[in-house]
Amino acid sequence: MFTGIVEELGEVTAVEKLEDASRFRLRGPVVTEGAKHGDSIAVNGVCLTVVDLGENEFTADVMAETLDRSSLGALAAGSRVNLERPMALGGRLGGHIVQGHVDGTGHIVERKVSENWELVTISLPAGLTRYVVEKGSITVDGVSLTVVDAGPDFFTISLIPTTLALTTLGLKVPGDPVNLEVDVLAKYVERLLAHGTAPAPGEPVA
Repeated sequence: MFTGIVEELGEVTAVEKLEDASRFRLRGPVVTEGAKHGDSIAVNGVCLTVVDLGENEFTADVMAETLDRSSLGALAAGSRVNLERPMALGGRLGGHIVQGHVDGTGHIVERKVSENWELVTISLPAGLTRYVVEKGSITVDGVSLTVVDAGPDFFTISLIPTTLALTTLGLKVPGDPVNLEVDVLAKYVERLLAHGTAPAPGEPVA
C-alpha cells in the first residue's frame, strides 16, 4: 500500500524486452536503501516487485498485462520515473490510499503556467469518469493529487513548485501519457451498491 507521496525522482538505466514481458533496471538510492528481494516499489504509480538489487539500483519484471494497462511500455533507458516505497505500518498517510494498481492511462492535454503554480488538464478514459469528482483524490504517475475540475472526458490538477521540481509531472508535455489510479474506495462503494442491500448477520456474502 502506498500514499502517493513520491520519495524520489529515479531513472531507468536499462530495459530488456522479453517475449511477453520486460525487465527494467532502475536507479533510486533512496528507495533501495534497506530494500530486499521481493519488496514492492511503486514506479510511476505501478507496484513492482524487486527481483534483484545492485548499488543504488533495483531490477523489476513487468508482465504484458501491466505494459498494456500502463505507460511503462513507453519507458526507455534515461527515462525519469517517480519512486515510492510502501507505507510503513503506523506511518503517516500523507496522500491517500494508493494500491499501485493502474486503472488506465490519460494524456497531458494542456498546461497553464502561473507565477506560483501550474494548472494541468489530463484526458480521462470513459470508463473512469464516474470515479473522478471535484476535490476528490486521484493518482497521476504515482502522485496523490486533488482534482480541481472534473469534466466528461478530462480533469484538471494544480501543481505546486515542489511537485513540479520533484516528480515527473514537471517534465511532462502535452501528448505525454500518464498512469491513472482512481480512489479505490469509490470502486468498492460502487460494487457494494450494485449488489443491493447488505447481507443479514450470518448470511454468506455473494
